[in-house]
Amino acid sequence: MSDLTFLEPWRLLTLLAVVALVVGYVWQQRRRTAYAVRFTDLDLLASVAPKTPGWRRHVPAGLLVLALAAMSTAFAKPVAAVEVDRERATVVVALDVSASMQATDVDPDRFTAAKAAAVTFVEGLPETFDVALVSFAQQATVRVPATEDHAAVVAAIERLQMQGGTAIGEAVSASLSAIAANAADGGDSADPAAAPEAAPARIVLLSDGANTQGRSVQEATQEAVEADVPVTTIAYGTADGEVTVQGRTIAVPVDAPSLERLAESTGGQAYSAESGEELSAVYSDIGDQVGTTTERREVTAAFTGLALAAALGAGVASLVWFARLP
Repeated sequence: MSDLTFLEPWRLLTLLAVVALVVGYVWQQRRRTAYAVRFTDLDLLASVAPKTPGWRRHVPAGLLVLALAAMSTAFAKPVAAVEVDRERATVVVALDVSASMQATDVDPDRFTAAKAAAVTFVEGLPETFDVALVSFAQQATVRVPATEDHAAVVAAIERLQMQGGTAIGEAVSASLSAIAANAADGGDSADPAAAPEAAPARIVLLSDGANTQGRSVQEATQEAVEADVPVTTIAYGTADGEVTVQGRTIAVPVDAPSLERLAESTGGQAYSAESGEELSAVYSDIGDQVGTTTERREVTAAFTGLALAAALGAGVASLVWFARLP
């Protein structure tokens, strides 16, 4: 919980009564101490007075004050930003299948590791999410339209083959088309009436190179902005990546800056990964973000529960140590 606000803030004035009780308690304790000091024969006082419980005598009172403060806070109807699970969303997984993905700077190679991580990502998404698969090289292709059949998406990922070229702009455009088509169909829910009219959508695009085919990344960025669809990008591979084509060694460094601009301009996030382990961690983080959303909700129950726990604690402590209720 964060950014705590209150629907009935004036009710927090009841905390003044709690503060008054604390002041009264402190005053009473000091008064008792002053009364005890009036006895000049301290040895006699120690012999006739019971052994003082020390700090324990303040515990029930402290817990009772905490309970009252929590109840006063709950009375004011607190509202906080909390993370809640999404019920619906459309996620497009866009994977680069260009020839540069055969580079072995990532074990066993970029392509194999990328497919494995993407499979794990899709399998971890909520079952109610619609997932689409787009692959891109010289051109972009919607391999699987948005569907709740995640197993079909996983199978399509595993069947992907490498080709030449890198059409990042086309991949974004094809992903937007898949999202639009799913929205027009009302989603792939068994109960279309239960699906929201505009389920949130996101594109998760992985690439290891610069745009070399089709429309520019800038043009695709504008399309995504107009559609209000964030594009989260993953720049995958290292600066030392190389591939061998017809006996020639060609450097295939990652073009992270252009992917970062794409993500930032569309409201998404830009990631970089230089190993299979890092890529898995990136997909895991994206999954957490996609699967939840932040909403402002009343959290009265949390403070009521705290008040109940504190009150019970005060009662137990008083019974155990003093054989009475506070």
